[in-house]
Amino acid sequence: MIPEHMFVLGRQETVMDVLEKVKILASAAKYDASCASSGSSRKNNFSQTGVRGLGNASSSPVGICHSWASDGRCISLLKILYSNYCINDCVYCVNRRSNDIPRSSFTINELVDLTVNFYRRNYIEGLFLSSGVFHSPDRTMEVLLQVVKRLRMEQHFNGYIHLKVIPGASRDLIREAGSYADRLSVNIELPSERGLHLLAPEKKREDILAPMSYIGAKIQASSEEQRYFKKAKAFVPAGQSTQMIVGASPEPDYQILQLVEQLYHKVHLKRVYYSAYVPVNTNSLLPALNVTPPLKRENRLYQADWLIRFYKFRAAEIAGPDQPLLEAELDPKTSWALRNLKLFPVEINRADYETLLRIPGVGLKSAERLISARRFGCLTLNDLPKLGVVLKRARYFITCQGNFLEKLDNDQLIRQRLLGVDQNRIEPAGFNQLPLFGEL
Repeated sequence: MIPEHMFVLGRQETVMDVLEKVKILASAAKYDASCASSGSSRKNNFSQTGVRGLGNASSSPVGICHSWASDGRCISLLKILYSNYCINDCVYCVNRRSNDIPRSSFTINELVDLTVNFYRRNYIEGLFLSSGVFHSPDRTMEVLLQVVKRLRMEQHFNGYIHLKVIPGASRDLIREAGSYADRLSVNIELPSERGLHLLAPEKKREDILAPMSYIGAKIQASSEEQRYFKKAKAFVPAGQSTQMIVGASPEPDYQILQLVEQLYHKVHLKRVYYSAYVPVNTNSLLPALNVTPPLKRENRLYQADWLIRFYKFRAAEIAGPDQPLLEAELDPKTSWALRNLKLFPVEINRADYETLLRIPGVGLKSAERLISARRFGCLTLNDLPKLGVVLKRARYFITCQGNFLEKLDNDQLIRQRLLGVDQNRIEPAGFNQLPLFGEL
């Protein structure tokens, strides 16, 4: 191990109190969106350790910093960099070495104490830890690992820990990190090797994909081992994730979705996060944004990602060379349905679960409710909103007992109705719009 006092970055740092470091290094971490904390079951087991530990990552599913858990609680993580010094000069990154910005680094003890004290004051329920690459990937990864190990072994911290893997770090360090962290993530950053070479020339695509494949294989092996041995130690129990910047390079949506589909199947990602490009640097290689970041495109990619992960859509069904970009006006499922009107209308009382999921306005829960409710009798149109169906979209794609709610067989007419606002339309009693992903 490298002694803590050796993590000096080759220049004279001004003495800075921890609060000032927090301001700089928390701000430097704000562009990383992949800090979800769901899926872990690490328990604070006093009876086994004999020591009263801190935290418990098993009480309920939790989300990203200042977001909402499934049970309605607001959850927060300490989302921070160990250091914003970086040897890389990625064109899009605020922390690139050529930027003249305030720089700082924690010591290992400072960051451990900060996490413990924040937890004891109920400011946080876990830690999201990343860093700029100082010295080398292995050295950076080693110091991050020391922080996590001290929290687990010396402070008996059982809260959630999401640790960033530094591309290029050795497998030994990654394997050890996976035994202490709840989630690991390697940011793929850009959708193509060409984009990475252009905007992040020091980074190699293989240095990103190789650890992702290794982590995915270890997760699968650990899962198999736990089937046969109850006391087998879990490797990254909350899985791995990654982040992709949208709009910094010219790749179309269909290329992004094809890559994402491969990542889900080949390296067993828990999920992909999409981050709309924010112009923090000025460079001729970057797109000039005269408006806000492409947040609408980011949102459509999240919806398309949801269709791939949970609705059994293939990436090629959502977008392709003939339609390289997702529609801005309509969600991806409705857009697909309009291109495939020959498959509709669907009789709501007879369709199987997979077919129901293809109907715009029918989500995962509402499809389950429809299947369950049909066991007790034939459904009517007035029953559908009570079961979670969003008739604003579904009305053009379904029949109920052979009856149409609104019969239109022209995709342009349906599109106009979906995009228009008709104040005279009256929805059946009980109409209630579901949240974003439930109403796809």
